Amino acid sequence: MHASTTQDGAAGRLVTIDAVMQQVAEHKGCGTQGGSGKASCGSAAGQGDLPTEIWEKVKNHPCYSEEAHHHYARMHVAVAPACNIQCNYCNRKYDCANESRPGVVSERLTPEQAARKVLAVASTIPQMTVLGIAGPGDPLANPAKTFKTFELISQTAPDIKLCLSTNGLALPDHVDTIARYNVDHVTITINMVDPEVGAKIYPWVYWNHKRYTGVEAARLLTERQLRGLEMLTERGILCKVNSVMIPGVNDRHLVEVNRAVKSRGAFLHNIMPLISAPEHGTVFGLTGQRGPTAQELKALQDDCEGEMNMMRHCRQCRADAVGLLGEDRSAEFTTEKIMEMEVDYDLEGRQAYQARVEEERVAKVAAKQEELATLAGAQSDITLLVAVATKGSGLINEHFGHAKEFQVYELSTAGAKFVGHRRVDLYCQGGFGDEDSLQTVIRAINDCHAVFVAKIGGCPKADLLGAGIEPVDQYAHEFIEKSAIAWFKGYLGKVAAGELVHTPRGDAAIRQGALIVAA
Repeated sequence: MHASTTQDGAAGRLVTIDAVMQQVAEHKGCGTQGGSGKASCGSAAGQGDLPTEIWEKVKNHPCYSEEAHHHYARMHVAVAPACNIQCNYCNRKYDCANESRPGVVSERLTPEQAARKVLAVASTIPQMTVLGIAGPGDPLANPAKTFKTFELISQTAPDIKLCLSTNGLALPDHVDTIARYNVDHVTITINMVDPEVGAKIYPWVYWNHKRYTGVEAARLLTERQLRGLEMLTERGILCKVNSVMIPGVNDRHLVEVNRAVKSRGAFLHNIMPLISAPEHGTVFGLTGQRGPTAQELKALQDDCEGEMNMMRHCRQCRADAVGLLGEDRSAEFTTEKIMEMEVDYDLEGRQAYQARVEEERVAKVAAKQEELATLAGAQSDITLLVAVATKGSGLINEHFGHAKEFQVYELSTAGAKFVGHRRVDLYCQGGFGDEDSLQTVIRAINDCHAVFVAKIGGCPKADLLGAGIEPVDQYAHEFIEKSAIAWFKGYLGKVAAGELVHTPRGDAAIRQGALIVAA
């Protein structure tokens, strides 16, 4: 294990990341042992599960906390156009305003424009707590623009967390600057630790005024990525590792990646599905490389969860995304619009709003625990998935026909566990149901036994039942986890009474290029 450390500002003492994770594990009754143990709290952890210094960094960061993502928003500013590597799954020249994918932007901003946009968004969306720079190229291939943006925002909006996403090639050269600007969260995309695998993903990298190709390029990249990760964790900067699952290329290898980044102090591992629609013009898209199915992705995430904490709520956001995860309000904040806006950055008002959000979170957790207590002593090995239509706040508050995605929970006698999301095309189009879209919805949640909605019409309800998916609308506007546990308790009762036979579901399709931008 590497001796990663973090600074405790109150006492001026050093705390090792490994010791922090061990403390977390012991609190949960599952201490880490050697290189194969895991502190099972991660993005789903609550205030009582994490040391104070870690909790303060993640409590309202929607990417680093699964629970927070129901309540808090993020935004990305596109100030970093240049990139220093080429990935076979990326094509930054393609842009559709109705499509969400990393590297996609509609406008590129100067640091000054970005700072004004942040103030405009934060004034309009008080639950926006995180500013990230994720492209459309690599932020550290554009260091002057990236750090100038952070400087301006830290001066004008000091309550907003600063976040950086990078491919890691230039990372070791900028760790000191990252720490100096109080960037507490860094995401590194690491798809391999074996250069032979990397050569199938990266045609070239450009470093120190030279272009490298093949295995040599991949070896250089992985060495610098892992060194950068070590340097960040030594300074107490929380690191999330993103990995793209590419079936037949790096899918099983990602278990090795998972072990490697855990041993270097990474806080979270986020395994994302390859987006390879041919219309995006990527190498993988044009050569027919498929992405994973929903169950393939979940199985790999489950395997890796035995090693470290997994992030399962990632939405693979655009480089100019604005709003809650799963929504994009960037069209409301174009440069033209923000220049006309009267910006009133009310820090006290933002803090008061977020205090109310915290009250909601406490109530949600209490409701979950109360319902979970009713499952105590239940004996069943049944595990199943359910889908939920939600606008956020941890509530079942979305009409079936208006849902652009469904959140997926795994239910068992241990409770309700968030395991992912499924993007879909809108079923309701101008007040009428689109049967073609309904079929894509069914394929997206085909592995689920039920779908929880605030409301649903008769026609889609009948089609869902015909597909073996139970539409559930009796918990409209109730908390998700409490409702899901209550429904599951009833399901187990019906199985025990012989009223129904539990049958495992099939696989589901991961929908690519879904329309998710807010109108």
